[in-house]
Amino acid sequence: MKRRTFLFKTLTVATVLPLMPACLRTPMVGEAASPIPSINKPRKEWRELVSPKAYQILFEEATERPESSNLVYEDREGTFICAACYLPLFESAHKYESWTGWPSFTQPIAGHIATRIDFKMIWPRTEYHCTRCGGHQGHVFTDGPPPRGERWCNNGIALNFVPKEEQLPALRG
Repeated sequence: MKRRTFLFKTLTVATVLPLMPACLRTPMVGEAASPIPSINKPRKEWRELVSPKAYQILFEEATERPESSNLVYEDREGTFICAACYLPLFESAHKYESWTGWPSFTQPIAGHIATRIDFKMIWPRTEYHCTRCGGHQGHVFTDGPPPRGERWCNNGIALNFVPKEEQLPALRG
């Protein structure tokens, strides 16, 4: 291959590769079927309701460092709710120790999560969001325990835990 052709192809790939995630953005799946109505609050209002780090995770789709959340070790009975709008997302009965450094679950509460394909790491992954506020929660993988084989890997800062003996807070939004 000629040097000029090689350089041209390399520059083309280097230019297009960073743009792929935006071009390949897929729509959410699960929102239309959800009985939970979504809320369209401006991002500015969410920024005022959650911490700066939570905002970065929930609405800018960042990922927290592993082992940075106390919810990794939370083993009481209760419910894990969205840190932004307080929609219940996971029951503690479905939480398990995945040894990944993030709170992990075998399944979400039905109808409370929407998914889409994420190409940010070049290869496709399934990311999931709160179906009510759209807050980014994490990614689902197929290396979980039986019978479903799913690992719903969540950013701890995107969740709040409500122990079984406490009443769930009113939905926010």
